[in-house]
Amino acid sequence: MSPKKRENNQKKKVALIGCGLIGQSWAISFLSAGFEVSLFDPVEGVTVQSQEKIIVKLSDLQNYGLLKNKNSSDFLDKIHLARDISQAVEGSFYVQESGPEDLDIKRELTKKIDAATPDSIPIASSTSGIPASMYASEVKGKYRCLVAHPINPPHLIPAVEIVPAPFTSEAITQVVKKIITSIDKEPLELKKEIPGFVVNRLQGALLCEAFNLVKEGIASAEDIDKAISEGLGLRWSFMGPFQTIHLNAPEGIAGYVKRYEKMYKEMFNKPDIEWASVLKLGLEEELLNLYKLREREKHEKERDNKLTELILHKIKT
Repeated sequence: MSPKKRENNQKKKVALIGCGLIGQSWAISFLSAGFEVSLFDPVEGVTVQSQEKIIVKLSDLQNYGLLKNKNSSDFLDKIHLARDISQAVEGSFYVQESGPEDLDIKRELTKKIDAATPDSIPIASSTSGIPASMYASEVKGKYRCLVAHPINPPHLIPAVEIVPAPFTSEAITQVVKKIITSIDKEPLELKKEIPGFVVNRLQGALLCEAFNLVKEGIASAEDIDKAISEGLGLRWSFMGPFQTIHLNAPEGIAGYVKRYEKMYKEMFNKPDIEWASVLKLGLEEELLNLYKLREREKHEKERDNKLTELILHKIKT
């Protein structure tokens, strides 16, 4: 192999530390996008087992025509099984850690990865809710550590939360966003750290209310699930809560807030919630730029077309 070809291959290889469901799913995402992956899991036997599971999942994607005219077997020579972290990160331009959701384990893995990699290589964690400042603050190369939290399963769901710590280099953050974009994912960058990040905090708020509704005997678990799967979830599958309410009122989000803020504050006994004040912080301007009221009819048509497609899909399945 020529030096030039070897260099190109090295730039196309990522190290995945932790080969459970999330690590396997990351591998599928990178492999599908044309990268090579180097796998290592500290638990004995898991690294080898993960290769077979990755190929099985790639076969499933192949059956759905999602491998861009490739067969699952075509990826075998792109998967490298490492004996330790040092071998896994060798020649890799990016490291994604997907170890157990345990603070001490995260700290130890991050220190070992940092010690084994050049100081320009980003080190991202798949943690669901532990900020990098909690597990990487004592790492020598902490400036290159941040969270890249995927939504399970990562190879099927595009969103990835990018959560830099106060000490994370802005250049590293932007590099990671580009890497995530290059594998057809949608990076969501948080402006500052918060436990649970955005996705799990939104999900947590919904789950807390769902559990409370069951506890109070308001509705069955089945009907609460239907409220999402047959109701809110249909819109939420292609548009977020702000876009939803922006299109629900003729005057946009400002009109919705004027009509319903009082009701929601009373509903949840949250007098400190001031929706109107948030509008003045730039929320309304941002939404008006994204979804112009003069184009309301166009956005409503797009929404209704997507809902129709979803209904047809649900009928077929």
